[in-house]
Amino acid sequence: MAKADHPSGFSEAAVSREDVEDASARVGGRVRETPIAVLEEGAFGLDAPLILKLDLLQHSGSFKARGAFNRILSSSVPPAGVVAASGGNHGAAVAYAARSLGHRAEVFVPEVSSPFKVDLIRRYGAEVTVGGAFYADAYAASAERAAQTGALVVHAYDQPEVVAGQSTLARELRRQAPALDTVLVAVGGGGLIGGAAIREAQRALWRSLRIVAEPGGAIALAALLSGRYRPEPNERIGVLVCGGNADLARVPA
Repeated sequence: MAKADHPSGFSEAAVSREDVEDASARVGGRVRETPIAVLEEGAFGLDAPLILKLDLLQHSGSFKARGAFNRILSSSVPPAGVVAASGGNHGAAVAYAARSLGHRAEVFVPEVSSPFKVDLIRRYGAEVTVGGAFYADAYAASAERAAQTGALVVHAYDQPEVVAGQSTLARELRRQAPALDTVLVAVGGGGLIGGAAIREAQRALWRSLRIVAEPGGAIALAALLSGRYRPEPNERIGVLVCGGNADLARVPA
């Protein structure tokens, strides 16, 4: 991996195809090969052929387990274990991976985090510190703890090993569905396409497929259902359903 003088070690060409292949070999047996769902013509009222990649069935409920495992497995983990900052799913992934590999984990989360996800992180065995109004506050606290203890930092996205691990999802999908023209993937929290479209996509997945996704995990499908993305005739579309850590008490019927 190419690295630069940056806290994350990133450079413009930080992650290569070889890195992704290495990550796939490294995490094989630790993460699940998640299935695809090839939907019937006219599913969700769409004319385009549609395939869903169901990475919400991944360990810890999201694709983030891929990056967490690759970061930890490709590093020397000190006795202090690993430390991370998260709003939810990344923390759960780090906690799960650390427990699976026999390491201590500490996760810092902001006060706005979902209590459901905070509890999930704890159930995976991590020590959780809640504090600060925003993710940036939790990250600053986690960086301070890492400096104090020497724990291995597992960043939510800004590390080559994490990115290479997450990229195994695309590698897997390419093998499962090689003829796709377009793949829709959510970025971040998806606030740009938020609101009613997120809940409607969540509801549509439940009604049509009996799949319970969290709102953020259904955002890529929301882009289609809301018309924000309009496929060309016969465009073959893949949609990533990436998170399943939904609070069942809040899932719309």
